[in-house]
Amino acid sequence: MSIVRNVAALLATPMLFAVATPGLAKDGQAQDAISPEHLSADVRTLASDAFEGRAPGTAGETRTINWLIAQFKAMKLSPGGPDGSWTQAVPLVHTRLAQGSVRAGATPLVQGRDVYLSTVRGVDRVAIADAPMVFVGYGVTAPERGWDDFKGLDLKGKVAVFLVNDPDFEAVAGDDAKGRFGDRRMTYYGRWAYKFEEAARRGAVAALIVHDTPGAGYGWATVTAPAGENYDIVREDPTSRVLLQGWIEGAAATRLFAASGLNLATLRKAARHSDFRPVALKQRFTTDLPVRHDTAESRNVLAMLPGKTRPDEVVMFGAHWDAYGVGAPDAQGRTIRPGANDDALGVAGVLGLARSFAAAPRTDRSLVFALWSGEERGLLGSETYAVKPVYHAAKTVANLTLDILQTAGPARDVLLVGAGQNSLEDMLGDAAKAQGRVVTPEALPERGLFYRADHFSVARRGVPTLLLMAISGASDLVTGGRPAGQAWLDGYMKCYHQTCDAWESDWDLRGAAQDVGLFKTIGTKLANSRLWPEWRDDSEFKSVRAESAGERK
Repeated sequence: MSIVRNVAALLATPMLFAVATPGLAKDGQAQDAISPEHLSADVRTLASDAFEGRAPGTAGETRTINWLIAQFKAMKLSPGGPDGSWTQAVPLVHTRLAQGSVRAGATPLVQGRDVYLSTVRGVDRVAIADAPMVFVGYGVTAPERGWDDFKGLDLKGKVAVFLVNDPDFEAVAGDDAKGRFGDRRMTYYGRWAYKFEEAARRGAVAALIVHDTPGAGYGWATVTAPAGENYDIVREDPTSRVLLQGWIEGAAATRLFAASGLNLATLRKAARHSDFRPVALKQRFTTDLPVRHDTAESRNVLAMLPGKTRPDEVVMFGAHWDAYGVGAPDAQGRTIRPGANDDALGVAGVLGLARSFAAAPRTDRSLVFALWSGEERGLLGSETYAVKPVYHAAKTVANLTLDILQTAGPARDVLLVGAGQNSLEDMLGDAAKAQGRVVTPEALPERGLFYRADHFSVARRGVPTLLLMAISGASDLVTGGRPAGQAWLDGYMKCYHQTCDAWESDWDLRGAAQDVGLFKTIGTKLANSRLWPEWRDDSEFKSVRAESAGERK
């Protein structure tokens, strides 16, 4: 990705062009603001070549931001960002590891083959000399589940080696972990981001996760695709992230453990029991890796409709505006990755919600429409917001996020990501029933999609959330049933993050409009009531929300 160091200057420049939105009235309104026609028109604009794939830190971002602000202004919404602005700054650090040496004891580890490493620290070099390595099982500290893999271990200056996913991912009858972490439904503790953060909290200098395809949900080629490149928000305390993070390929990990006289398969089984204790490896870890790094400033876009009686209480709708920008040519010579479905269609849904609410009577609570930057680089725009929120998390009623909607027509069901997390699921069920539909839980909960979209940044701060994501399973389409839904899903995944994720004139967006309509129904009920959605008792985020219970009356 090409980084522009001063996007703020670009954002200050006048609009360089006007992009027509076909099929809409001049004022940007229509009788049905969440119609398939409106959704299609907005996606056609955002996914056009003029926006260059909407990569953060590029001219494509500038055009995207300007166009989004223009839409909100046309709706007569208010700026929703800090200090009455339309945007929130998202300072980013961009790093890329250069070639260097990596060893475990005397054994070289080849970047891309044996390990995949990166850093999110803006340093010139990652130099680690003879750091002790320690296997920490799944690396989970979960008091609410009676689980602690560390047993008081001090990781300062050490390299922590983790297993991917949750302690019960491979658990069988007789294992302590069986059923403690939702069985096949991944919890936050199974995500690689949690493991890296836990390592940093405990003072580790580096963290490595043992890769296996079932546990990760993707193959080694997906792990290595970024080629040593990484991004993070600019943090006040850079040491809140480990100096070096990454993965060790499964076979390479087996050899590494064997060289210490350890059997990784045996240790996997031991890690499924609550009495597991960390195990030191004989090898010490050494690296000397040059780092290229720079910074950029991107933007979130925030608009709002102030509530008429309780303006400090907020219902938030969100989607991410960014995609993958310009890349290598495909077989047809196309270089722009337009992100039409991921997530221009989600953005179109949020714009539709904003138009619809703007044309309706004002709600009691405030409505915020958030369009995030940097989702494709690790939820960076929403994480920036969560670290420096414009609206107090304790008074944020809920976050409703759209990220990829299906384009194959009406469906008998709506797919729920992260079933069992909070009471918003009950509201989704009621709204779906009113449409003559049912709720279907995601097909592969072990892949942890709940932790891979922008709502998660505020969820982990306690805000109840709901995510609609069409790639979480096969929809039961009115025409063709679930086999047709699977065919759509299979076809779309071939274009996921590719140049062919493009707007198509023959999309049937009636099903997408149905899904956006669900959020209109839920959002209206939340915004005109005293309801405060609650996390389930076994949710990782219930205790976070409970800390601010006194601020909600």
